Amino acid sequence: MSADFIAHADGRFLLAGRQTRCSVGRSGVIAAEDKREGDGFSPAGTWPMRRVFYRPDRVEAPKTLLPLVPLTPEDGWCDAPEDPLYNRWVKLPYAASHEKLWLEDHVYDVIVELGYNDDPPVPFLGSAIFLHLAQPDWGPTAGCVAVTLEDMREILRLSARGSEVEIRL
Repeated sequence: MSADFIAHADGRFLLAGRQTRCSVGRSGVIAAEDKREGDGFSPAGTWPMRRVFYRPDRVEAPKTLLPLVPLTPEDGWCDAPEDPLYNRWVKLPYAASHEKLWLEDHVYDVIVELGYNDDPPVPFLGSAIFLHLAQPDWGPTAGCVAVTLEDMREILRLSARGSEVEIRL
């Protein structure tokens, strides 16, 4: 069985039988076993779509069968490899290193948590690998895959529990 959605290292994204655009990590795409925390690579592989986080002050709840979580300013994601909640959603303030999910720009207005390094998380193999919204200039991500809001809405409309995103070299 192939993944529902496929992101290519060259910026092509396959969505419902058509090709569109995406951004990947600033360092490119790397084999998942070689991925490391903070390296800027997107991990190659097929990753389940776990949950959808969204900014209720900016966008309507996406239409999807995936679990939905409205974000608050207190939401974060732990990126401290030696912390017990590494690569997990946390509430802020949080003592260990973390990423804020409530951002001034719009890239995290809709976030799909991808099931990379999460069962259980292995320290230093990378955290916070998401499908999120692209920058207006299509700049690279820190290791995620980014698409337009319009494409994200279609991805989520077509997604259900068990849907996957494949990231290809």
